Amino acid sequence: MLRSLSHALLVCLFASACCVSSLATADDGWKPLFDGKSLDNWSVKSGYATYKVEDGGIIMGKTAEGSGNSFLCSKDEFGDFELKFEVKVDDGLNSGVQIRSKLKDADKQNSYGGRVYGPQVEIESGPGQAGFIYGEATGRGWLSPEPESKDKAVNEHSHFKNGQWNEYRVLAKGPNIKVWINGEMIADLTDADIYETHPKGLIGLQVHGIQKETGPYEVRWRNLQIKPL
Repeated sequence: MLRSLSHALLVCLFASACCVSSLATADDGWKPLFDGKSLDNWSVKSGYATYKVEDGGIIMGKTAEGSGNSFLCSKDEFGDFELKFEVKVDDGLNSGVQIRSKLKDADKQNSYGGRVYGPQVEIESGPGQAGFIYGEATGRGWLSPEPESKDKAVNEHSHFKNGQWNEYRVLAKGPNIKVWINGEMIADLTDADIYETHPKGLIGLQVHGIQKETGPYEVRWRNLQIKPL
């Protein structure tokens, strides 16, 4: 009898621990940006690259010859947040993830649906500038590294693993944006000017435009999660 009671108590304790663990996971603030099945909460802007959902909860973006930069944009906007995702890109393609971004001429009825502009977290094969922050269509060029340098030792690194999945973490809080790739901090940018114009905005997955008679190239994202702060 005592053995049965002890067993029952252990079962109850285990079940309680599982419930607490589940609640902690559910309440930690992280939300999926992508449901793993459809692109219902996203729309393509600025170009006409193709995006589709692949098995395993992967978003694949493919270049379109003659198109400018294309962006798969979230319908929701975010201000302060922490963002996590994994990405793999063909060596010949430049890509990025827009944060706190907006649309120019979004009210105009055209095939591009408005020009995406704002801070972009760079994605490119190494050695390169993956993880640095670019002012997409803002007229400012690179926002980081700071200060701007022509020294490759400052501007380029090899923390991005070519041909493999790479883990990105982005922390945007006030005028400060930090970026990590595979656990290594790449960017720590404080920019009051870009924050003044872009305190919040959409998330956008970029497929960069390519030159004629090149490509096609592909980029893939998975495990996109965001925690509003």
